[in-house]
Amino acid sequence: MTGAKALWATLANHGITTVFGYPGGAIMPVYDALTFYPEVRHVLTRHEQGAAHAAEGWAKATGELGVCMATSGPGATNLVTGLADAMLDSVPLLAITGNVARHLMGTDAFQEADITGITLPITKHNYVVREVEDLPRIVAEAIRIARSGRPGPVLVDIPKDIQLAAFHGEIPTPHARPEIPAPTPESIERARELLRGAKQPVMMVGGGALDAAPEITALARAWDIPVITTLMGLGAFPSSDPLWLGMPGMHGSVAANRAISEADVLLGIGLRFDDRVTGRVNGFAPKASIIHVELDAAEIGKIIRTHVPVRGDAKVAAAQLTEGAQKILTPEWKATLDEWTSRTVMPETWGAGYAVKAVVDRLTPDDILSSDVGQHQMLAAQLARFEKPRRWINSGGLGTMGFGFPAAIGAGMAEPGVRSVVIAGDGGFQMTAQELATLKMYDIRNVKICIINNSFLGMVRQWQEMFHEKRYSEVWLGDSNPDFVKLADAYDVPGYRATSAEELPAAIDAWLADPKSALLEVVVPHEHGVFPMVPAGAALSELIETEPKRTPDLSDAMEHAAEEANKA
Repeated sequence: MTGAKALWATLANHGITTVFGYPGGAIMPVYDALTFYPEVRHVLTRHEQGAAHAAEGWAKATGELGVCMATSGPGATNLVTGLADAMLDSVPLLAITGNVARHLMGTDAFQEADITGITLPITKHNYVVREVEDLPRIVAEAIRIARSGRPGPVLVDIPKDIQLAAFHGEIPTPHARPEIPAPTPESIERARELLRGAKQPVMMVGGGALDAAPEITALARAWDIPVITTLMGLGAFPSSDPLWLGMPGMHGSVAANRAISEADVLLGIGLRFDDRVTGRVNGFAPKASIIHVELDAAEIGKIIRTHVPVRGDAKVAAAQLTEGAQKILTPEWKATLDEWTSRTVMPETWGAGYAVKAVVDRLTPDDILSSDVGQHQMLAAQLARFEKPRRWINSGGLGTMGFGFPAAIGAGMAEPGVRSVVIAGDGGFQMTAQELATLKMYDIRNVKICIINNSFLGMVRQWQEMFHEKRYSEVWLGDSNPDFVKLADAYDVPGYRATSAEELPAAIDAWLADPKSALLEVVVPHEHGVFPMVPAGAALSELIETEPKRTPDLSDAMEHAAEEANKA
């Protein structure tokens, strides 16, 4: 067989059933060989970035490897954003790129790019295949690395002459996943000792603990310890449990942020204490002794001083910490937490928050909810309620606009029997709107797109209002946005629209009841912020709990002008 056929044989042998990609000259032999491997489904996206995000959505929904593919040069560089996104969110991803033939590499040949050099900082590892005999081994090794330990993206670059060369070796069988070292008994016992002496404990759970959700839940209930789930950890603990306090950080709940600020013991599991969670580092959990359970040793103590490091698998650590548990939630701490929880304000007036809540309230526990990046993302994270892990998919570390829609496609294709809903903004949706063609081409019927259209780059606008003296620079989209319903119709995707609270329930009914994938545009007032909010550089204790009252300004004039234009 050729190297190209050896590639597909290796992928099939490793259980890869779906690859998202886009062909081109330098990877043409691979696409030719694809016709001999019907057991692997290729999904033709309309942009390589869409392929990377769809593969991420597949991986985030299932916990298994996502695979994307592109040609050399611009095709490969269009994967870069998805690779960086996967790196920061620890997503198991395999990216395969074609490249010019070996004798042309380094000559500035047509569509040549040093993609391994470009992606070195944003992948766990990457390879250039130099000999055809090495190709299956390298691909198998790349799959193992992407899946092992702390997951992440791995790139394999295959020159065109390697794809065409004759391969006579064996196709490797899948590697067994390396065993993760168990936490030391000493670290577990030190953590137990701290918990036993706690008067105001709190547990914070991140995305690295999603697959330990049952053990996390048992741990929390055994100790009777309040639980905070980060943006990436939503679903690792059921939101219906009275112990759940919400999400921490810049747009976290009052209860979560106040609890961190007053806790005397903080148990963190599967998180990296990033800046959007901690706020000002020297103001984070200032009274607490920190227990950090984390697989990646490099993250322990990197940002926050750790008193008890527990390196190991979250599942194993949580199960071991549950042994010998005792109830530690005091009446005084519970009463304080209840008072903070009572400050939660639900949106009651027409706007983005009202619309997002109306949508997420209609979701079932099995539905997958993806989001793009911006105000709607934070509103969805605040307002949605997740009972199980891997039902919430968003771009956390990189904050990639354009992520949400293709990720929802990938998640929907991974779980065709489940409804895959995405909430996007009018700005971010337009970055990958061409993937409407992917819905049409593959007759995907379980993706529901909700666009919250406020005619602004809403989160940038909020920061300009609060921190740049209301100088609204390059954030107004209202005079150039498309008619989103007509755009959907052009791709044979049904479209619905609501422009008021009165219209919204019927529009949601029709949108969700449509047997096909469908788009719902919700046109909301331009100016609404997302609160609570911890300003950049502030401590969590300095959060602004409710939206300040605004005075009329330039954007009010924009809104008035838009309303007059609509009337006309």
